[in-house]
Amino acid sequence: MPNFTYNAIKASFIKLLNERPLSQIKVKDIVADCGVNRNTFYYYFHDIPSLIEDMVTEEAEYIIQKYPSADTIEAFFETVIDYVLEKKTMFLHIYNSVNRELFEQYLWQVCERVVILYVDSVLDGRRIRPEDRRIIVQYLKAVSFGVASAWLQSGLTEEIRSTFDRIYQLKKGTVEEMIRRFETR
Repeated sequence: MPNFTYNAIKASFIKLLNERPLSQIKVKDIVADCGVNRNTFYYYFHDIPSLIEDMVTEEAEYIIQKYPSADTIEAFFETVIDYVLEKKTMFLHIYNSVNRELFEQYLWQVCERVVILYVDSVLDGRRIRPEDRRIIVQYLKAVSFGVASAWLQSGLTEEIRSTFDRIYQLKKGTVEEMIRRFETR
């Protein structure tokens, strides 16, 4: 679906999000900025929340695709930290808006997809019961989501790197040990 007009609307919205909070952005501001009429906006999006939904989905997919492998969850989170800090204002304006729930749903999905990639790479052909795999994924997803949510609540501070480093040190080998205990023969 993405084409020039779709991308122009999205780019204008991102530009405006970097300038002001979401509550101060109206459809008329977006169309004025990108030079299209209101009908064109409504051809692509029902409203601003649907634009946010498309944009957050695309951003989440981009982050996941940018992660080249699932060898370490640390490498993934370093990629995410860099990406989010690059677009800090935009992410905070969406997070601190009435659309926070939508944003958190996508954050939950990103955490799940990454954790599944990670767990499957750690399994590396070993077999555990599907229920045990599900429990490990749920646990890691909850930890990842919690840390990411706390980071958003703190205003996306740079100190997240030291927090993640410490978590990695404390939890090193935990997933591997869980898999070893659950492994079926």
